[in-house]
Amino acid sequence: MGNRQSTPAESFGNLLEVFCGGSQEKAAKESNAEREKKIRGTVVLTKKNVLDFKDYTASVLDRVHEFCGKRVSLHLIGAVQRDLANENGGKQRKLGKAAYLENWITTFTSVAVAVAGEASFKVTFDWDETMGVPGAFTIRNNHHSQFYLKTVTLHEVPGQGEVHFVCNSWVYPRHRYKYDRVFFANKTYLPCDTPEPLRHYREQELINLRGNRSGMLKEWDRVYDYAFYNDLGMPDKGPSYARPVLGGSKEYPYPRRARTGRPPTKTDPNTESRLPLLSLNIYVPRDEQFSPVKFSDFLAYALKSIGQVLVPEIAAIFDKTPNEFDSFQDILNLYEGGVKLPRGLTLGKIRNCIQWEMLKELARSESNGLLKFPLPDVIKVDKSAWRTDEEFAREMLAGVNPVVIRRLQEFPPTSKLDPQIYGHQNSSITREDVEKNMNGLIVDEAIENNRLFILDHHDALMPYLRRINTTSTKTYASRTLLFLQEDGTLKPLAIELSLPHPQGDSHGATSQVFTPAEDGVEGSVWQLAKAYAAVNDSGYHQLISHWLNTHAVIEPFVIAANRQLSVLHPIYKLLQPHFRDTLYINALARQILINAGGVLEMTVFPARYAMEMSSIIYKSWNFTEQGLPADLLKRGVAVADPSNPSGLRLLIEDYPYAVDGLEIWFAIETWVQEYCSFYYQTDESVRSDSELQSWWAEIRNEGHGDKRDQPWWPEMRTKVELIRTCTIIIWVASALHAAVNFGQYPYAGYLPNRPTVSRRFMPEPGTDDFAELESNPDLVFLKTITAQLQTLLGVSLIEILSRHASDEIYLGQRDPSLWTTDAGPLQAFDRFGSRLVEIEKNITKRNNDPRWKNRSGPVKVPYTLLYPSTSDPNRATGLTGMGIPNSVSI
Repeated sequence: MGNRQSTPAESFGNLLEVFCGGSQEKAAKESNAEREKKIRGTVVLTKKNVLDFKDYTASVLDRVHEFCGKRVSLHLIGAVQRDLANENGGKQRKLGKAAYLENWITTFTSVAVAVAGEASFKVTFDWDETMGVPGAFTIRNNHHSQFYLKTVTLHEVPGQGEVHFVCNSWVYPRHRYKYDRVFFANKTYLPCDTPEPLRHYREQELINLRGNRSGMLKEWDRVYDYAFYNDLGMPDKGPSYARPVLGGSKEYPYPRRARTGRPPTKTDPNTESRLPLLSLNIYVPRDEQFSPVKFSDFLAYALKSIGQVLVPEIAAIFDKTPNEFDSFQDILNLYEGGVKLPRGLTLGKIRNCIQWEMLKELARSESNGLLKFPLPDVIKVDKSAWRTDEEFAREMLAGVNPVVIRRLQEFPPTSKLDPQIYGHQNSSITREDVEKNMNGLIVDEAIENNRLFILDHHDALMPYLRRINTTSTKTYASRTLLFLQEDGTLKPLAIELSLPHPQGDSHGATSQVFTPAEDGVEGSVWQLAKAYAAVNDSGYHQLISHWLNTHAVIEPFVIAANRQLSVLHPIYKLLQPHFRDTLYINALARQILINAGGVLEMTVFPARYAMEMSSIIYKSWNFTEQGLPADLLKRGVAVADPSNPSGLRLLIEDYPYAVDGLEIWFAIETWVQEYCSFYYQTDESVRSDSELQSWWAEIRNEGHGDKRDQPWWPEMRTKVELIRTCTIIIWVASALHAAVNFGQYPYAGYLPNRPTVSRRFMPEPGTDDFAELESNPDLVFLKTITAQLQTLLGVSLIEILSRHASDEIYLGQRDPSLWTTDAGPLQAFDRFGSRLVEIEKNITKRNNDPRWKNRSGPVKVPYTLLYPSTSDPNRATGLTGMGIPNSVSI
């Protein structure tokens, strides 16, 4: 029974099996080795400790984690489908092997020598060529602290060269996420064209960004969701701080804001609790916050935007002159001399509330402790030209609010307010009031020849005027009639100031009409009438033209794009630059500007009714009318003209905002048309784009949900609708916002030119006030308009809002330049940039042409608010009154 000897045949067979088996295994290993290549990459990021100087331990703890093997790992994802049914025991390997950032421990970053503290790390991937060109990667941060991942570049990828991943995202430690972070190469795919291996990651990323619609959101959450404007009031402080919820009701419709999930207040379960006033830790997805450079710029001026904190201290300074300017020279001293800041104990109190670096900005001249403002453009050349009728009218075409004036098509002007509620509200201006200043024309001739125009704030303000005048504000609802002269300038004809009837709204309005005068008490009365009209226009500008029609209405588009459009989607890539910083600046506005008791309520005449009033005006908002050509036609300042390349003709030829704006509009439209046509060849390709249709449905049904049933919404069924929609979005976010924002300090930095509040009614003949007007008209003017403390707060605010950050990105620019690999869109974008540079030259030429009197006016301020600054962005940085940023970013 001993060991059996193998026969020669068996021995040969065993040997053959061993030999062949070994040969097959060896061949497999050699085959794997041939197809697995080393791909080297460069990762550019910024460590947390570089951006947060207070977190000294972050750098140390990250190095400890690295030393203990808790490293930052990356896995490449191929863009080619593999048949791996029989590989790895039948388990499909979806990811490449883990690769790790190299030399983290020995890499130190100095802010002094790096761009925003950036550091570069090498990484080496083992890559199986059969998985094709890498199309994405996942990353796990096993360190203690987050870092800002800017780019990943793969070098010498076989058959491809370099592959770029544009990340620009904060990556928090792994335990903060329930998923691995994923980033895609700078390719562009419609959903139906997405490579199969990437499709799951594309869909899952959008699911992650939508969140679960519950809970309080934390800084590391990457959730985009909607909420009503229920975060403005503070009812726990008392009834005077309660504010209605805006949005979600027929009474107070409003665009949606980004959700934070903060708990409700104790007093009102429908009102969301607020953060401490000085807190800037408002939730928006971390990637939506300002860049470190912009945030440092913002902090340098932020003290002025939270001026409420300083009110008790600053107010005490002015007790000797009870909050009044005694002369126009007192106002000029804000720019030429300065106002003394408190010293000693008071300054110490302020320092305890405010970071010292921000306090230094308030005290610009630290040696003498003076609060001093830059000289506004409107008084740089001539200190009194702002008071002329020509400049008063010109600013309706080329000032900070050139979007309201309309052609008068009926006389007298009529009201659209419901007469059952508000009684007779039509204008009381008569032909005799205006025809004496119409250069020989009568009203009917002027209307027929398109020579009469109106700045009409009557209907917008009248429903709230009774309540507004119960506050410290004392103002009117105004109508201003203007005549277009032969030289292209406008001449004011009459100003109507109206109040609600003392016996009740149903009795209509009581009105006074004032006409131009230069001398005596009549001239002083006319100056006051213009001031009341300017107060109306200032408030409407801030609340409607600026806040509502740019900031608020764009926010839902930002949220919906991040929830429904993948970063791979062509429309996301088109619009994303125009959404930069919008969520964060709007969140800051709700925190310190438009909230109950905020700077806006303190400095603009509607006071506590400001946001509520903007909600009522939102009822008439129409998305399709936000494009410039449609807006000009609606206001009657242009008419359709098929013979004109633009398709319309301006009725005021020298209308700087419209002239420059139309060039910008059609440049944007051409760029959008060329871009969209590259990805959408047919209308069917628009209809079949699942992400695009979900995005548009969500904007209509959620983002602007109170408007969901309006018939004017584009159906998003054709290329034409897609192109027009994207053009409007880009126009509103870039050029329209630039036109109504960056001229604030140049024109309204000198408050007498654009007062935001009126505190007394027009003096009546026979009263002491009227006698004072006769003896000291300047003092009465100053006692009527914005008070001293409100002026300081208001001027401080608009100085912040009018500044371009040093890292601003302007229309016609992209950061980074490698935003797509598709040559067609890149070439189209270059043409767009070149066209904008041509427009810059056209604007400069028009500004230098003496024929166009409205382009600089008596104050000699050239119209540059729609000068793109594509060619030289550094020229626009700061308080320049020029430059079109890509987005609503301040």
